[in-house]
Order: sequence, then C-alpha cells, then structure tokens
Amino acid sequence: MSPVLRNRLIGCLAALGIFAADQWSKNFVTKVLGIDRIGDAMELLPIFDLRFTRNFGVSLGMFEANSPEMRWGLVLVTGIIALVVTVWMMREKLLTDVLALSLILGGALGNIKDRYDLGYVVDFADLHFGDFRPFLIFNLADAAITIGVVIVLARAFFMRDKDMAEVDGLMNSKAAEAAESK
Repeated sequence: MSPVLRNRLIGCLAALGIFAADQWSKNFVTKVLGIDRIGDAMELLPIFDLRFTRNFGVSLGMFEANSPEMRWGLVLVTGIIALVVTVWMMREKLLTDVLALSLILGGALGNIKDRYDLGYVVDFADLHFGDFRPFLIFNLADAAITIGVVIVLARAFFMRDKDMAEVDGLMNSKAAEAAESK
C-alpha cells in the first residue's frame, strides 16, 4: 500500500472514529446520565458542566432553522460541505492535512446525523469561568470541527513550503516503489 493511500485510509478511519465518539458521547449524556431536557445540568468541575441544549442553527447558533424547510436545507447544505471535505481529504497526500480534514468530516457527520434524526444538534459541554463563557455550549463534533479548521488554517499560512518538499518525497518514494516492482 502506498504511503498516500495509507494516509487517506487513516483519515477515513479517523473521521469514522470522531463520528462514533460524538454519537456515543451524546447518547451517554442524554440517555445514560439523563441530561436530556433544556435546563438539565450536571457539574463535573467548578469550570465545566454537562448542560443540555438544542442547537437549531449552525456555527455559533447562526442561521437557525425555524421551519422544516430550513431544517432540511441545513441538512442539505451541511451534507454538501461534508462531501466537499471528503473529496478534498481524498486529494491530500500528507497525513497531517488528511487528519485535519478527517476531524472536520467526522464532526460534520455527527452534527448532520443529529439534525437529520432530531431536527437539532445536541450540545452539552459547558466550559465557564463564573458567568464568563468563552464558548457557547458545544459537543465533541463541534470541538473536532474547530480543531480541524484551526489546523487547516495554520498549515495554509505557515507550513506550505515545508509540505511541498514532503509531498515530493512521498511522490518520489511512490515512483521508486513502482520502478522496483517492474
């Protein structure tokens, strides 16, 4: 198996793992712990609670779906975005780029499934310092998407020149493997 194909396979497995962990965590909080109604909360640490909320919008609660048409529109738009991320991930060669995109893809799939099944996304992680909340209440999928986007942006701004040398190395090793097999 070529290094590029291996990296893409790892990316697909990572996206599936993020999706599964997100769905498991939402199920654990809502079903096992019973935190499934607005206002339900459980303090884990003085700065971190599990607090149920329904997110009818997308990032930061924007573009709230107030009707069935808007709900399905968001499912469609986020599904298209997930498809674009999948194609992008399959075109990347470096493991770091593939993994960053797999975080975005796995998180997007987790939130799409919620919106499809429930009409909203289950959010429950509440980081706060007294009354100050640096983030809205979020879930594992949101965290994965955010981390993936930060990595993609950081790599786009700071790492491209080094990455081209690494891609050349991967491609040259692929050519050498092909030559050896002849």
